[in-house]
Amino acid sequence: MWFAAAITLFAVMIAIAEVPLLVKNGLKKELWVFLITLLLGTGLSIAEGLRLQIPNPLDAAAFVLKPFSKLLSGILK
Repeated sequence: MWFAAAITLFAVMIAIAEVPLLVKNGLKKELWVFLITLLLGTGLSIAEGLRLQIPNPLDAAAFVLKPFSKLLSGILK
């Protein structure tokens, strides 16, 4: 469980370094994107450290595009 604390500590250190600059420059949209990305990355890193099964995004893309591939394959034959 120490790795979760270490990952969280690193994420907080990154946020402490970056957030004030974004706020100072008035970059609100970039701040939101940064925070969401940092939160997702931290969560995935902790899940990986806990050895949880994380689905592969390419599997989802293959599932969505498989019917289109079959359609094109049928048309081109």
